[in-house]
Amino acid sequence: MPVSRLDPIDRKILAELQADGRMTNVELARRVGISAPPCLRRVRTLEEAGFIRGYHAQVDARELGFEVQVFAMVGLQSQAEADLSAFEARCRDWPLVRECHMLNGEVDFILKCVAPDLSTFQSFLTEELTAADNVASVKTSLVIRGAKDDPGVPFEVLEDRLSRMA
Repeated sequence: MPVSRLDPIDRKILAELQADGRMTNVELARRVGISAPPCLRRVRTLEEAGFIRGYHAQVDARELGFEVQVFAMVGLQSQAEADLSAFEARCRDWPLVRECHMLNGEVDFILKCVAPDLSTFQSFLTEELTAADNVASVKTSLVIRGAKDDPGVPFEVLEDRLSRMA
């Protein structure tokens, strides 16, 4: 089900759920202008097709005591596919690593990490991350404050692009 096969109602369902994943199916159906049963069928189809990967509460890390957020730029000794996959698997096992992205350019990966305090992050950095197999270098940047954190995609950009293509 490529994006070109999504109709405007499917895209509106996705946009509404991205903005508020807790709304009832009845409210979602009202917002997109269809009745509840076909709305639920569409949501289930979007889930099965992989457009909706899950529903999550957006928690405040600092309120929960995670005062430190760090971006770590990691360079590997080898970029062979097996080594890249092994590093990605290792990242999935580290609780402090919340995001892991492979990059093109000077660094191989960027990791978004959270920790309750600087000493916890420092222990992770020295005992686990820099000590991991195939890690050649790690550069870190401590987040001072965040200015924007919008999950998902900008549906207005998608709609504008699709309207220009029509």
